[in-house]
Amino acid sequence: MNYCQRCIIPNTRPNIEIGGDGICNACIAHLEKEEINWSQREETFQKVIEHAKSKSRGYDCLIPVSGGKDSTWQVLKCLEYGLNPLAVTWKTPARTEIGAKNLANLVSLGVDHIDYQINPKVERKFLYRSLVQYGTTGIPMHMAIFNIPLKIALRFNIPLVVWGENSAFEYGGTKEERTGFKLDSRWLKKYGVTHGTTAYDWVSDELTQKELTPYFGPTEDELDGGGVLAVFLGYYFKWDPEITFQVAREYGFQIHPEGPKTGFYNYADIDDDFVSIHHYLKWYKFGFTRSFDNLSLEIRNGRINRDEAIRILRDRGDETPHDDIVKFCNFTGISAKHFFEVIEQFRNSNIWSQKKGKWVIKDFLIPNWRW
Repeated sequence: MNYCQRCIIPNTRPNIEIGGDGICNACIAHLEKEEINWSQREETFQKVIEHAKSKSRGYDCLIPVSGGKDSTWQVLKCLEYGLNPLAVTWKTPARTEIGAKNLANLVSLGVDHIDYQINPKVERKFLYRSLVQYGTTGIPMHMAIFNIPLKIALRFNIPLVVWGENSAFEYGGTKEERTGFKLDSRWLKKYGVTHGTTAYDWVSDELTQKELTPYFGPTEDELDGGGVLAVFLGYYFKWDPEITFQVAREYGFQIHPEGPKTGFYNYADIDDDFVSIHHYLKWYKFGFTRSFDNLSLEIRNGRINRDEAIRILRDRGDETPHDDIVKFCNFTGISAKHFFEVIEQFRNSNIWSQKKGKWVIKDFLIPNWRW
């Protein structure tokens, strides 16, 4: 493993490339933000809004929301620009109490809202198959998050879908991808966290096509034919998790009172008990945790330096979400023992090796890590 010399992200993270100067493409993308004419980008957003309003038959835009600080900020920004939004949520089967409160607060800002819940029996089967086949719990979640809003936008003749950050910009991608404003099929295939699969790939005797109906999205031709444009708000406005949090908090957004649920932030990934497992599996497959992502963003935004980030990681130590793993196992009907047997099969042998009966990563970022 090699680590970026500016932040702490390793080259094992998908879509990360570290150049000859030791700097990763995510850091380079962040530096490029300073060269962007954000006033001009805002003017472009205004034109997007005017076009949406001219095509609107009721709702000007659709905003996919979880109730998190980013989606709260998205709603506020769209309302600020005079849009009439429809907010749409895929209801996680593991919604937290604080997540429910923050979602209710978001709706109270002044939007119509659809809370789309999938049959839990189908989610249970799909989650388990995803875990066994790819060592991830994220495929059903991301398939629902990306496809349900697009399908509803098409059905309601809504001309604009407003997403938040572009992960190709914030977490590594090619120059072409990180300068794009549009979420299309090519972006979804690479950054949609579905291992390149679609709902069709999961149809089986165990999961029928009818059962998987919520996970099927419209084709790009259908979206184009229906006049639906899906854009990233982070293309038009400089994205910073601390800024979106502060704005959301002014309007009633609540933090996780017990500290971070997963990763470094106490205001992110707090609406779903299962998202921590999605992030935890990165440890087995790529040798890093959610805190690496979060702390790297803090370094790029100049709030901490690299040495401080490493110290924070050392102090935090093991980040296994034991309580959430129990909840996941209870939901899917498997034992914790079976869960760990399954994920063990996805441990990356290129970076992990056994030393004195313990799994260790050679040349890990933090010397004397408590394995």
